[in-house]
Amino acid sequence: MIRRIDIPGLLVTGTDTGVGKTLVAGAIARWLHADGRRVAVCKPAASGCVKRREGLVSEDAEFLAHCADARHPLDLICPQRYAEPLAPAVAAQRAGQPLDWEAIDRALTLMTRQSDVIVVEGVGGLMVPMDEKHTFVDLAQWLGLPAVIVARAGLGTINHTLLTLEALRLRKVPVAGVVINRYPTDTPPVAEETNPRAIEKWGQATVLCICPDEKLPDDPESMPIPPGISAAVGRVDWMKLALGTTK
Repeated sequence: MIRRIDIPGLLVTGTDTGVGKTLVAGAIARWLHADGRRVAVCKPAASGCVKRREGLVSEDAEFLAHCADARHPLDLICPQRYAEPLAPAVAAQRAGQPLDWEAIDRALTLMTRQSDVIVVEGVGGLMVPMDEKHTFVDLAQWLGLPAVIVARAGLGTINHTLLTLEALRLRKVPVAGVVINRYPTDTPPVAEETNPRAIEKWGQATVLCICPDEKLPDDPESMPIPPGISAAVGRVDWMKLALGTTK
């Protein structure tokens, strides 16, 4: 359905919706841009989009575009957009607008031609239905990009993260590692303190960084990424991980 990405890149997925995928993906894109790369960003499908004069707009796509200083229009960065905040397959059915895989493939092809690296942000978790036959893990398999898993810090995250790792490995999707997000800035409870080591032990995956629980700034135009998150993400060589996509 989708051609394999032929430039270095990363797929940012999550253990669930609302875990902070967009913020982490934006921080990674920002790091790559600061490293002197031409960065493409993509959110293949988005729901809960806002209606503006030019049509439906994904605010997540806007954020990613700003972080990457992207030159591509928003309708390429997010080619499939739905108004209701539902799984894409459900939102598409209710809107009478089936997901257009060709539009996603075309957008990715056009953007990768003019870029050094791409960051693709997922939709919810891996098993979110995209259409009547496919979930997001199918798209992850087609793209072939190393996956960065964004996970919660608190109780329950071990189970969610290990299930996500297993789903990726069953489809032979390479795993770049795990980002623990929204880690307490004060003294963490026992679960938060022990979860990163448990994920590494039982998941056989590297915890790449731990991002503090910081709010987005009021003015994302001047400072799109909170300083603590920027510092945490900045300790990782994301281009090295992205280069795992090339043969």
